[in-house]
Amino acid sequence: MKVEKILIATGIYPPSVGGPATYSKLLHDELPKRGIEVVVVTFDDVRHLPKILRHIVFFFKVMRASRGVDIIYAQDPVSVGFPSVLAAKILRKRVWLRVAGDYAWEQSRQRFGVIDNIDDFQKKQYGFRVEMLRFLQIHVVGWADLVITPSKYFKKLVGTWYPRKNHVEHIYNGIELPKDLSSYSESRKSLKISTESKVVMSAGRLVPWKGFNVLMEVVGELVSQYPHIKLVILGDGPDRMALENKIIERSLEEHVSLVGSVNRDVMFEYLSASDVFVLDTSFESFSFQVVEAMHTGIPIVTTRVGSLPELITHKKEGLLIEVDDKKQMKKNIQDIFERGIDIKKMSEDARDKAQTFSIQNTLDALVEKMQI
Repeated sequence: MKVEKILIATGIYPPSVGGPATYSKLLHDELPKRGIEVVVVTFDDVRHLPKILRHIVFFFKVMRASRGVDIIYAQDPVSVGFPSVLAAKILRKRVWLRVAGDYAWEQSRQRFGVIDNIDDFQKKQYGFRVEMLRFLQIHVVGWADLVITPSKYFKKLVGTWYPRKNHVEHIYNGIELPKDLSSYSESRKSLKISTESKVVMSAGRLVPWKGFNVLMEVVGELVSQYPHIKLVILGDGPDRMALENKIIERSLEEHVSLVGSVNRDVMFEYLSASDVFVLDTSFESFSFQVVEAMHTGIPIVTTRVGSLPELITHKKEGLLIEVDDKKQMKKNIQDIFERGIDIKKMSEDARDKAQTFSIQNTLDALVEKMQI
C-alpha cells in the first residue's frame, strides 16, 4: 500500500522543546519532499483544558484530522497514543506508535513518589494508579500495528511489554544539523557572555530524571575555584519552580540561569559559546541535545545510561559517568576547563559520529516501513 498522507499526533510541537517536538517538526518538513502529505495534531492545543476533557477533545481532533490519511502516527503511548489508537480502530486506519519514553515511569516519578530508575521500574509492581498507567500503556503498544523506538536500548525495553514478532522496530532519530555555526568568540559576543566566564551548558525538559538539581550542586562547588563560572540550562518543564527555589536557596543567582525554551538557532549559539555540555540524566531513549552538542564539537559529559552509550564511546566522543556521580562530574568539568584531556581529538570524533544520525537515514528507514 502506497502511503500518500499521514497524520502526526504529537504531545508537543515547536516552540515547545523536546524530542517529540523536534521529531514531529522534522516529519512535517521533510516527508512532503518525498510526496507524502503530513497533517499535525498537537496536544499542546488542548493542554489548557481540564484533565479527561482535554483527552476527549484531542480524540475528536484526531478523528476529524484523520479523513483521507493512510496512517495515524502517534508520538507517545498514553496522552496521545490512546486517543489515536481508539480513533484508528474506529476509522479502520493503520496506526503506528512512536515510543521514546516510559510514560508510566515518567508520571510515577513526577506524581506518585516512585524513585526507581527506568530499568528497575520494569521489574517491580506498584500501587493502583501506577499499575493502571502501565496497563494502559502496554495495551496501547499492543494495539498499534507498528511500534518505533529511537534506539536499540529502547527497542529491547519496549519489546518486553507486549512481545510480538516484528512488532517493535528501532529507527534512530534524524537530526537537522546546521552546516554553518558561529565561532566561540562570535557566539559569546552575540549572547553577551564575558570572555572570562567558564560556561557549563545543559538542556532538556525540566523533570527530575534530567539531574539539573545535582548539576547545580556541582557548579556551586566549583564557584570558589572558578568565580566566573556560569551554568546555563535551556528548556522548560514542571520542575522549573523547584529549580528556581534551589537557585535562591544556594545563593547561585549569579551563576545559574534557567533560560527557558529557545529556538534551535539560539540553542546552537549557546552550544558554540559554552565550554562544556553536561547532561546528568538517568534516562534517555535518544538524546537530540547530545547529538546537537556533538555536532558543535563542545566537550560532553553525560551518563552511562539508556541509549547514550550508543551515541558516545567513553573518552572518544565524550565522557561517560554514573548518574549523580558528583565527584566524577566535577573532575571531568575541571579537566575540560584546564585542558587536562585531548579536547580537540574528542571534538573531531564527536562531529564525525553526529553525522551518522542524519535526516536522510531516518527518513529512508521510515518511508521503507510505510510501503510494507
